[in-house]
Amino acid sequence: MPAKRLSMRKIKEVLRLKWDKHLSNRQIASACGISRPTVSEYLRRFSETGLSWPLPTDLDESRLEQKLFPPAPDLPAQDRGLPDWQQIHQELKFPKTTLFLLWQEYRAANPEGYQYSWFCDHYRAWQGKLDLVMRQNHRAGEKLFVDYAGQTAPVIDPATGEIRAAQIFVAVMGASNYTFAEATWSQKLPDWISSHIRAFEFLGGVPELVVPDNLKSSVTKAHRYEPDLNPTYQDMAAHYGVSIVPARVRKPRDKAKAEGGVLIVERWILAALRHRQHFSLGQLNASIRELLTLLNQRPFRKLPGNRQEHFETIDRPALQPLPAEPYTYAEWKKARVHMDYHVAFDGHYYSVPCSLVKKEVELRVTEYTLEVFYQGQRVASHHRSTHKGSHTTVTAHMPEAHRQAGEWSPERLVRWATKVGPATSQLIIKALENRKHPQQAYRACLGILRLGKAYSEERLESACQRALMLGSCRYKSIESILKNRLDERPLEIQEELALPEQHDNIRGPAYYH
Repeated sequence: MPAKRLSMRKIKEVLRLKWDKHLSNRQIASACGISRPTVSEYLRRFSETGLSWPLPTDLDESRLEQKLFPPAPDLPAQDRGLPDWQQIHQELKFPKTTLFLLWQEYRAANPEGYQYSWFCDHYRAWQGKLDLVMRQNHRAGEKLFVDYAGQTAPVIDPATGEIRAAQIFVAVMGASNYTFAEATWSQKLPDWISSHIRAFEFLGGVPELVVPDNLKSSVTKAHRYEPDLNPTYQDMAAHYGVSIVPARVRKPRDKAKAEGGVLIVERWILAALRHRQHFSLGQLNASIRELLTLLNQRPFRKLPGNRQEHFETIDRPALQPLPAEPYTYAEWKKARVHMDYHVAFDGHYYSVPCSLVKKEVELRVTEYTLEVFYQGQRVASHHRSTHKGSHTTVTAHMPEAHRQAGEWSPERLVRWATKVGPATSQLIIKALENRKHPQQAYRACLGILRLGKAYSEERLESACQRALMLGSCRYKSIESILKNRLDERPLEIQEELALPEQHDNIRGPAYYH
C-alpha cells in the first residue's frame, strides 16, 4: 500500500537519519513516529530520483517534492481504464479479498490506471448509492441472520372456525440476501430449533455463523459482550459445526440484514397472502414456499441478477456440508443427585453413579433417551420412561452393598425357600411381610437361607417349623435353634429360648459374619 504523504520536513528527517546517522529503518520509524513500511517507501522513492545525500543546496522543498511524487500522466479516463465497480463489489464478498488486492489486479491490467486512494474513494462513493441492506460487506458463506417477523399469519381451524396466529421465522444469507421463511405455531425453543434445521436443509449447507436477535429461545441472558446461549441452541450449533454470535443489545446495525429480510418477507409474502385462507400450518407453508421462490428470483433494483443467482455463485460454494444426520432435538436441564443416587425428570427417577450423590449434573433429554453429564462428561444414559414414580436403575451405579441386595427379589427368595421346604417358605414370606419395604428384610432372609448350607437344609426346615410355632422368624432365633440343636428337642424346652415376634429386629448376615 502506498506510504502516507508526510510533510517535507519529516521526509528530510528520514533521509538525514538514514544517510547521516546510519540508523536502521526500524529505528528511524520509532524516532519519527511512523511505520517501518512508510520509511521503506520514502527511501525507495528517494533512490528512484537519482539524487544523492546530502541534498544539493539549490534544491528547495517544492522541487524535492516534485521529484519524490511526480504527477501521474494526464491521460483520458478511457485510456487509464475505469474499474467495474459492480464486479469489485461482488469480488469483495469472497473470503480474504481486500480492496488493495483488487486495486493491484486493476493496476496489473491497467498500468496507467488510477492510484489506490482514488480507487478507494470512488468505490465508496459508488457503494453509497446502493440500498442500505446492499451496502454491508459480508463474506461468502459467512453469516446467516435469523429472526421472527413482527407480523403473524392467520390459520383457521376447519372444525371450529377458530383463528390461530402462526409465527413467521425468517433467515437471510449475508452475502447474497438469499431468504428462507416458514410458519410455526410458536417462537418457543422446539420450533426455534426446528426452523434452523429446515433453514440449513433449504440452503443445502451450513454457514460459518448464525446471528440471532436476543430472543429468549436463543439467549438465556442478554449481555453486551458475553450473552449466555440456551444450552439446547449450543448443542444444535455443535452438531452442525456452526458458531452462534447473537446481535448486541441496542445495536441495530448488527441485525440490519435480518430486519431487512423480515421487512421484505412481510411486504412480498405476507401482504400477498392477506386475502388467502389457510386451514392448516402445512397449507400456509406451501403458500409461503411458492412466494419465497418468486422473491428469491425477483431482480435487484440497483444490482444485476437476483438473490437466487447470487446465492448459487457466491454463498453456496462456501457453505459447509450438512452432517449425515439432522439434529435430534434435546432439552437440557440442571438437576441435583439425590441421596438414593437418582435424578428426577418428568416424575421418573434415573440412576447415576453413586459417587455423584449431592452433586449437580446436567440432563440432556430427547424424545427417547435421557443422558446425564457431570463436568462435561457423560456419566449415564437411559431409555426415557413415561412411568411416573418409577425408577430406572443401572446395577453398576449402585453401592456394593446395595448391588448385592439388588440382585435379589421377594420372588427369588421365596423360590429358594420353597426348595428347602414349606416351613422355610412360610417363614421367609412372613419375614418379608413384616417390613414396610421388603428390601429391608432381604439381608436377614439371605442369612436364614444360607444357614441351610452350614447345618443342612433338612435341619433348616425343622428349625423354621419350630420358629413358626414359637412365633419368631428372626435370623438370630433360627441360628440359636440350630446351634443348640433345639430343632431335635421337644418344643417345651425351646419356649424359653425363642424371643417373641413383637420384639424382633431382623439383622442381615453381615451383622453375624
